[in-house]
Amino acid sequence: MRAALIGNREDTDAGIIGHVLRERGFSFVEFAREDPGSYSDPAGFDLVLAMGSSWSAYWERVATETAAERAFLGGAHSAGVPVLGVCFGAQQLALTLGGTVTRADTPEIGWHNVTSIPEAVSVAGAETLAGQWFQWHYDRFSVPTGAVALAESPAAPQAFAIGRTLALQFHPEATVSIVMHWARGGGEQELTDAGIDPGELFAGTSALMADVAPRTERLVDWFLQRSALAHE
Repeated sequence: MRAALIGNREDTDAGIIGHVLRERGFSFVEFAREDPGSYSDPAGFDLVLAMGSSWSAYWERVATETAAERAFLGGAHSAGVPVLGVCFGAQQLALTLGGTVTRADTPEIGWHNVTSIPEAVSVAGAETLAGQWFQWHYDRFSVPTGAVALAESPAAPQAFAIGRTLALQFHPEATVSIVMHWARGGGEQELTDAGIDPGELFAGTSALMADVAPRTERLVDWFLQRSALAHE
């Protein structure tokens, strides 16, 4: 099975999500956001995975690149291809489907609790989304009309679903190596500005992996199962 993996050139590691999908028989075709002309027909894929980014979806300087990604995501959604958006990928899905993306009042960096909301009761298995997940974002999306809001934190909506599409503001893919990668360069200053000690963040992430990895596996399996049911 073919999966399209969208990310920035220096940040396409799908982490735990990628590991689980590969175990389920998916192989990835990568698309770099910096190459807006590289996208192929989304209907030719069995799944689309759009990862996070240091960009903001509303930046004018990458308007061509973000518009190309949204066109691909919209095509996949319309064709009934299962789409999973993570952080920036989720924000791109929100814009694609009629929602908005704005600067959050409070950024979320590090491990934060995500809770289910009343609407999620109507979606079997949505409780899989609740728990402590890694976050690193400054923007927030609104839930598009017609989508079901599934989870939230005090800072922002955290998940919505519509058809075979699932958007997640948090990072289920996060591993110690991924967090360390994000903490390099400008990320180091972002941690300093947020008052977060990198060493403590890495140690905390390492300690949580035994809990997070199986929860991410359950989340991915739930997404796949839900997508299959939505197709019937």
